[in-house]
Amino acid sequence: MAGIFKTFKELLSYKKPKEPEGGFELLEDENEGVEHENNQINWQKVEKKACSGDKNENITVIKPPLTVDEWNKTKKQESTSIQTVKNNMVASKLAVNIEFIKEKFNIPKNQDVIVREFNIAQKIEACLVFVDGMVDKTIINQFILPQLMNTESFKSFNGDCPVDYIVKNVISINQVTKTKEFERITTQILNGVTALFIDGCEECLLLESRGFEKRPVDKPQTETVVKGSQEAFNENLRTNLTLLRRTIKNEKLVTEIIPVGKMNKVNCAVVYLEGIANHTLIKEVERRLKNIDIDFIAGDGMLEQLIEDNSFMLFPQVISTERPDRTASFIMEGQVVIICEGTPFALALPITFFHLFHTSEDSMLRWQYGTFLRLIRCLGIVLAALLPGMYIALTLYHDEMIPTPLLMSIISAREDVPFPSIIEILMMEVAFELIREGGIRIPGVIGQTLGIIGALILGQAAVAAGHVSPALIIIVAVSGLGSFCIPNISLSLAIRIIRFIFIFLGASLGFYGISIGITIIGAIACNMKSFGVPFFSPVAPKTNANPDIVIRQPIWKQKMRPDYLNTPDRKRSGDNPIKWKNKRGEQ
Repeated sequence: MAGIFKTFKELLSYKKPKEPEGGFELLEDENEGVEHENNQINWQKVEKKACSGDKNENITVIKPPLTVDEWNKTKKQESTSIQTVKNNMVASKLAVNIEFIKEKFNIPKNQDVIVREFNIAQKIEACLVFVDGMVDKTIINQFILPQLMNTESFKSFNGDCPVDYIVKNVISINQVTKTKEFERITTQILNGVTALFIDGCEECLLLESRGFEKRPVDKPQTETVVKGSQEAFNENLRTNLTLLRRTIKNEKLVTEIIPVGKMNKVNCAVVYLEGIANHTLIKEVERRLKNIDIDFIAGDGMLEQLIEDNSFMLFPQVISTERPDRTASFIMEGQVVIICEGTPFALALPITFFHLFHTSEDSMLRWQYGTFLRLIRCLGIVLAALLPGMYIALTLYHDEMIPTPLLMSIISAREDVPFPSIIEILMMEVAFELIREGGIRIPGVIGQTLGIIGALILGQAAVAAGHVSPALIIIVAVSGLGSFCIPNISLSLAIRIIRFIFIFLGASLGFYGISIGITIIGAIACNMKSFGVPFFSPVAPKTNANPDIVIRQPIWKQKMRPDYLNTPDRKRSGDNPIKWKNKRGEQ
């Protein structure tokens, strides 16, 4: 017994941890706090390397002595170049620029960034800087280096800095720009552009050479239609903008590129139609994008959360689409579109509630068909949100409202069910959500099989075991089908969350609780704004709009842009869009 008590005492008593022998230990950096928090360049190191003059330290080179005037002039140029680079500007001395680039990109530790040194026309020292894998090497090997190194191309050159001569007479690249700012140069290099530095020139040439791999244009995955375009955006920003340009062939289509994110600096394109979009809206979008202070943005999903008016609202305030034709329709309506690099979606803003259940197929179909489909979607939204809660309220508090034959059928079906109605419906709703989420995450045909077979087997087994009633299976299935009718994924998720809120309200207060829930959610939604536009415009508040809110009238009657966008040009078409009816027989 004494040994057992001693063992327990040793287990419960505190022992000082032993010092690790030969193990890993993360030591504090001796230079921590010395350098700037933004990884500022070590200027002493740059100055020492740039001013040494020797490219190979192991090779002894005998140079003739300099006179005092020459030495003072050289020293003054080196000091000026160092000071220029310190101001984040390109220096005239190539060695200073190269050392700055190497320090900036952590070369040679970073092996992705290539610094290719060579001589222009076998006389002038220069270098190319690019990221391996982001550029098309064919452009560099066939259209940049051979032309710059060819002496025949510089026979008529007489001067000190050949930048302008190269742009006009040597380089056969379609897009060449000059810049002095290292911040812009660094950003463009990381975007796949090649930078050309020349000794004796205080300007850098940015040569268009992007050539990274990208996914081809494919069919839409989340917004499939029967009638309409079958093209979707991909992850390449330039491809997405080209798809928009193919749809909107207008010289007033403006694209502004704004980098967002302090570390990854992802490019975001703000696209709008000059003369149609409201300038106040454009400035507000640019203001929000330029004032995002975050290190990393992966795509449009994160960007949407950073620019929306109120993140605590349940309904989305920005609409996301993967279809170029729908994006073009938003632009022509007067909205502003944001396309983020790396994601196959575009963000359109501002939006209203009615944008969320419209589809691009509505305008492709005749107005009778489009109206019918929209009414079906409205019915699906109501069923998905209210049906389970209404069923609970009826069976628990308002059974006198149920017809007697139906009430007897429900009572007989629930005789062997051991759970209360609220537990019963929560079990089935949670199981349905699990099946839906599992079907999405499992790839391919297996996911669809899991969704269909899993729901059938689970429902049949639950009814056969007497855990749930058959009527409840019908309620859950119909509400699930209603949520599938909602074309926007964000609105669908909001309605699924609201469904659970109404279930608890119906179980606790009956129809009175559901009425309270409808009033509160409606008041919150009416108070929402998307970039200054009320969420339920043009219904609440009532404003002028096209007859295309829920009931679609013929397309030739949709002549005006909505008032809530305050577009400079309000008219979408002429007074008589179908003039051919009044000009029969005319050529």
